[in-house]
Amino acid sequence: MTNPRILVLIPARMASLRLPGKPLLEIAGQPMIIHVLCRAEEAGIGRVAVATDTAEIAAVVEAHGGEAVMTRADHASGTDRVYEALRKLDSQGESEIIVNLQGDFPTISPQHLRDVLTSLADPAVDIATLAAEIHIEEEALNPNVVKAIGSPIGFRRLRALYFTRATAPHGDGQRYHHIGLYAYRRQALERFVKLPPSALERQEKLEQLRALEAGMRIDIAIVDEVPRGVDTPEDLVRTRLLLAKS
Repeated sequence: MTNPRILVLIPARMASLRLPGKPLLEIAGQPMIIHVLCRAEEAGIGRVAVATDTAEIAAVVEAHGGEAVMTRADHASGTDRVYEALRKLDSQGESEIIVNLQGDFPTISPQHLRDVLTSLADPAVDIATLAAEIHIEEEALNPNVVKAIGSPIGFRRLRALYFTRATAPHGDGQRYHHIGLYAYRRQALERFVKLPPSALERQEKLEQLRALEAGMRIDIAIVDEVPRGVDTPEDLVRTRLLLAKS
């Protein structure tokens, strides 16, 4: 039985600069967006829908038995697209938790979607996300790997203090690779999308800093592995090889 309190939304658009038409690119016999959709459905945490501005994506999703909702093409971010989809799909306000799952995470584990919800057991948390410990120096030095910095508040859980593309924190100790999967309380999402972009958000090009600068609480659950996003042709080749073996 689908939990009406939880809505998983997958924003997807064709206009990727580095990999045009990304959601419909074939991986192991299926379009990328279908891999993501299937993993969200396998998680069994709630209703799942793809939020898109492209009729072709919607048609593919529906042909595979999934749910799609059409949104405007001019959204500045996937979060804005998710919020429009939420208002269209749930105007009555039944969904209390909204999971924003990127449409280019075909290797996401269903368990990751369950894990991201755990931090919301604490009513003080506005937004929940994930991270995994970095074990390779190349990742620590790579500005394309976002680092999550937080204070430990329990077993495999941090309260977020900052997110950065820099190698941080300085010195010996653990560093964490942020995973761009979010679970919002509905009120937190509504507040977030109405906030203007913040100074640190613009500087780091990291949307989640807007929430921290506004005093919103983000907690991080630590998981064992990072699902790899598909942003470049090289990522696509690696993902095709990986999923061909599964």
